[in-house]
This record gives sequence, C-alpha cells and structure tokens, in this order.
Amino acid sequence: LPQLRDFLLVYNRLTELCFRHCVSNLNYRLLTGREESCLDGCAGKLVHANHRLMSSYVALMPAIVQRRLADYEATAAPSSAEAGPVTGEPPEAPPGT
Repeated sequence: LPQLRDFLLVYNRLTELCFRHCVSNLNYRLLTGREESCLDGCAGKLVHANHRLMSSYVALMPAIVQRRLADYEATAAPSSAEAGPVTGEPPEAPPGT
C-alpha cells in the first residue's frame, strides 16, 4: 500500500508539472493542438526518465541489500560474542540447591 501511495504521488507531481508547463489558457474546454502536443512530449519524457530511474534502482538494489545485510551481521556479531555462546539449554543450577 505505501508503494502505491508513492507511485500516485510521483504520478501527480509529473502531471502537475506538465500541466503547468504546457497549459496556458483555461478559457476553453478542450486543449489546443499546441498544448496537447506539449503535454504528450512532456509526459513521454518524464515517463521515460522514470523508467530509466526505476531500472537503475532495480539493478542496484541487490548490492544495496547485500551491503545492509553485511553491516547488520557485522554489528550483530560483536554483541552476540559479548553475550557468550548460545547453547539453547538453561544454565545449570548451583550445587546445593
């Protein structure tokens, strides 16, 4: 659900940007030919740029996840070494109890 929200926010920003750039006269119900071609070009450019960014993100994501996992394991190893070995058995009771 958060990913859908993020997608819709990006989409809304792109459409608002193109609308502000291309539509200059709100006195008519329909777009002029110039406005329509401007919107087509603007939206096409932004969608193409978004696809390129997403493909770069998808290509880089495994390396980012691997680095975060290595960082997590590096920080978890010293703290688990300080706690002592984990055997899964309860500690022995002191003699005489």
